[in-house]
Amino acid sequence: MPQDYSYTIEEVAQLLKVSKLTIYDLVKKEELPVYRVGRQMRVDQEDLQKYIQKSKTGSSVKEVATPKQVQHDSEKKKVIISGQDLVLDLLGKYIEKDQKVKILRSHEGSYNGVLAMYNGDCDIASMHMYDGDTGEYNTSYLKKIFVSHPYIQIHLLTRMAGFYVEKGNPLGIQSFEDITKPDLRIINREKGSGARTLLDEKLRVHEIPRATILGYDDEEKSHLDVASAVAQGHAQLAVGIEKIAKLVNVDFIPLVEESYDIVLFKSPENEQLVETVKSILQSSEFQDEVAALGGYSIQNMGKVIYESL
Repeated sequence: MPQDYSYTIEEVAQLLKVSKLTIYDLVKKEELPVYRVGRQMRVDQEDLQKYIQKSKTGSSVKEVATPKQVQHDSEKKKVIISGQDLVLDLLGKYIEKDQKVKILRSHEGSYNGVLAMYNGDCDIASMHMYDGDTGEYNTSYLKKIFVSHPYIQIHLLTRMAGFYVEKGNPLGIQSFEDITKPDLRIINREKGSGARTLLDEKLRVHEIPRATILGYDDEEKSHLDVASAVAQGHAQLAVGIEKIAKLVNVDFIPLVEESYDIVLFKSPENEQLVETVKSILQSSEFQDEVAALGGYSIQNMGKVIYESL
């Protein structure tokens, strides 16, 4: 086994079959050592091996697979799921149990995940993109992006989105209009993410110029990253989901219930996958597991929101 190999956070998440948020939580709790190369965190293979060994309840310990071993792990058909929510990891495990496929995870934001699917680089895309004109999520965007592609949009879950603010909310932030308060600095999400879309649409509807907002051009690539920036005092506000606030030392101001949906292409080769996903989402076993995670509403899980002809 090579002694000098290291993994990115995403690679560790794929090896352990958990979400990146779970790995970030282990890092935050100092259970998994990391080091930085620029802005990127990396994990030594030896440190990952020690963590796995420490976490095992039995006496036998498996070695961590090298990238080459992971590549040749299986000749199964690969299904790529895009999105950052940990429920997608759970969905992937259920799909693997039902079908003889290998689930791979991409942690792109909403628009980039849908674009990857459009380009054939993803099989299941997740999204939570707010439309300020209708007050609804996802459907209006998909109808334009996939105008020439038959697809199905299925509801996964509902979760609360809002502001991460400093503990005690010293600036008294309660609404999107408060984002214009003097000396308030935000940390933004990357373009194409659902959180960025929510902020930009709210700014458009309230006719708030982006140029007036301190920190608007400062970006991070996950809910956890922006919440951590607020906790560390680098900003006073960020847009994100409620569940992450419980992992970081910030307060959460709820603003909107967002619909988190998944989309798949309708094609003969995808027919079985679509039926499998619908069956899983509508099963009481899967819904009970998601409900046990907390922070989600499973009402209407598995409901077909839109299906093109």
